[in-house]
Parts: sequence; structure tokens; C-alpha cells
Amino acid sequence: MRLGVLDIGSNTVHLLIVDAHHGAAPVPALSHKLELRLAEHLDEDGRIDSEASDALVGFIKDSLEIAEDAGVTEVTAFATSAIREAPNGDDVLDQVKRRTGVEVDLMSGPREAQVTFLAVRRWFGWSSGRLLVVDIGGGSLELASGADEDPDVALSLPLGAGRLTRDHLSDDPPKAGELKALRKKIRADVAAEVGRLIRFGQPEMAVATSKTLRQLARIAGAAPSAEGLYVRRVLTRSDLGVWLPKLSEMTASKRAELPGVSQGRSRQLVAGALVAEAVMDIGGLPELVLCPWALREGVILERLDALAPGS
Repeated sequence: MRLGVLDIGSNTVHLLIVDAHHGAAPVPALSHKLELRLAEHLDEDGRIDSEASDALVGFIKDSLEIAEDAGVTEVTAFATSAIREAPNGDDVLDQVKRRTGVEVDLMSGPREAQVTFLAVRRWFGWSSGRLLVVDIGGGSLELASGADEDPDVALSLPLGAGRLTRDHLSDDPPKAGELKALRKKIRADVAAEVGRLIRFGQPEMAVATSKTLRQLARIAGAAPSAEGLYVRRVLTRSDLGVWLPKLSEMTASKRAELPGVSQGRSRQLVAGALVAEAVMDIGGLPELVLCPWALREGVILERLDALAPGS
């Protein structure tokens, strides 16, 4: 069967169409996305503005047409922190349903972490042992740890790269004082929660799933996406230590010239690197192994499980 999933994230709105059936890996058939940056379309009260709401509705209408033309039998939609935390997030989703007919699942942060963990477990399998999964989004940081398909603990912290850049890094490149203050905040927030992740045991594998972490790994020499899904890619703590000072001294436009870094995300990269550094240092993680599957794939896998005979 052919399924579609609409991911309304803080940075990007993304339609992924896959060919899938229960017991097999979903095979991507088509991708359609827009860098809408909902987290940056906020008024002084934190409400999502009408321009962004209209753009979201327009994208979803286009996505439904694309999905129909591609023979999709079912489209599942979900939203994450940008919608979840906006005072008018429910109103935006009501408008989406009224104008497009699509009902959007508003995910909690811990559920994001849980579903992403499922995708990572299915990708790496049981031989990977206890996993710790790190996902740095635009609005939040998701962390999950466990030895099964459901994590023992799933956390969400307001440490997304876009949010931190908007709230704490006003200059380009950021000033030393801004960086020092933000680094201190991030480390205090991570340290307050990391004990919950390791109380059940240290991970055999620590995994990264987000675009921010993929870009950092690519800058540090990981293989480009053109080499395929099955190439092992890692971000090491030592490489991050080399690159973080360099990134913090560059303007956003200079960062966008680095391999794998998009113009739209280049300004957020320093904040994302500070979060990655804190998680790796405080969690005692020498490296993060990149996983090509993340939240979207987890949503698809859950749906396939629900459609399986006898479920």
C-alpha cells in the first residue's frame, strides 16, 4: 500500500510518501517539503501569525493533491513543538481541518521521543542493545533510552536549535557573552534530566536522528547523502570540539557554504552544536551514530502495526 505522512515541524513542513506493508521497511516514493519556519512566524505574544497559517493551509492542500496523484490511500498528519506551544496552536489546527479536511495529531514532546525511538530500534535492530536517541529539532530536544521497542524513558526539553537562536543569539556571528550564557543554560537544563536517561543502564549505542546533527556530522566529514542510507555515519565528540569554535566565529552565510548546510538552517547551527556538545559531554557519549529513520518513519511504522492482521 502507499501511505503519506504530513510532518508539521518547527522548521519544515514535509510530506513523505512511502510504499509499505507490515513486516517490511517503508520505501520512500516521493518527498515534498517547505521550509516554513513556524517558530519564526510568531507575534509578540508567541502566537503563529496569519501569514504562516495561510502558508500551512496552502502547503497541505498542495500535498493532498500530490498524494492523490501518486495513488496514496491514506494520509496521516502530525504537528510538533511550534504548534504545540503556540497559544493559538489549536486554532491553527482547527483552521487546517476546516479548510483542508485534514485532522492533525498534536504530539506531546515525550510522544515524539517515543515514536522516534521506535524508528531507531527498527532500523538498528536488537543487536544494537540498549539505545539512547538524541533528536535536536527546531523547538525542542527529544531524548529517549531503552532496551526494547518502547523506551524506558522519553523526554522533551525546550532546547530546540531554532528556539535557542531566536531567544538567545541575536548577533551574527553571536557575541562571546551570548554564547557563554547560552552554553551555561543548556548544560544546566541537560544536567537536570540526564540522570533519568541512564538510571536503567548505560547505552550500547547512542544515536542521532535530526537534521541539525546530520549537518554537523557532514561538516566533520561524514559521507554525503548521495552515498546512500546504509553508509555508517557518526558525529564524534572530538570532531564537534574542533568545529564548534569555528562555527561560532562564522556568519550564517559562511556556514551555509559548508558541505551539507542549508541556508535556512545555517543560523541555527551554533545553538544546535551547543546542545549536542552538552548532551555528549554530560551523557558521557564519545560519538553519536546517525540514523536515517526518525519521527516520520516511526509514525508510519506505528500505522502499519495497527493495520496488521490480528492487531
